[in-house]
Amino acid sequence: MCRILQITILMLLASVCFAQSVSRDEIRGLDEQIQDVKKDVIDLTAELAQLEEKLLFPSNTQASFFVSLAGDNAFSLEAVELKLNNEIVAHHLYTFREIEALQKGGVQRIYTGNVQTGNHPLEVSFIGKSASGKEYRASANYTVDKEVGPKFVEIKIAGAESAINFKDW
Repeated sequence: MCRILQITILMLLASVCFAQSVSRDEIRGLDEQIQDVKKDVIDLTAELAQLEEKLLFPSNTQASFFVSLAGDNAFSLEAVELKLNNEIVAHHLYTFREIEALQKGGVQRIYTGNVQTGNHPLEVSFIGKSASGKEYRASANYTVDKEVGPKFVEIKIAGAESAINFKDW
């Protein structure tokens, strides 16, 4: 859709350039119209994304899992894997920027999915390194108690202690 908008804008601009009796005021008016159309397309795209998420993940079955780091800046997270109901649902390899954001207190949504009510086993594994290059690996299990309504679980990784803590939101 964005590509179509770009092509349309280019065609409009080309026709303006080839027109000989076009005044500056008309060009300015056309530019304002193009900016209005671009804003409308951006707004519609954002609204469509929200509607798509509501359709794919209704609030009564939605479960979201977030990764954060305990305040250890000397630890560099490399990868995290999530198994829900003994099935791998997420695996993420971290970039330098993502690690930096997590070390500054950021939180990453690693997985959102539909989960029925009841208890579900969650297994989380991570790999990371200390500033000196020592590798850390750990796994932890947690039982997700899903009730009607959305469920949010924070997975806090304390790399140097090789620990994983869970918190329901």
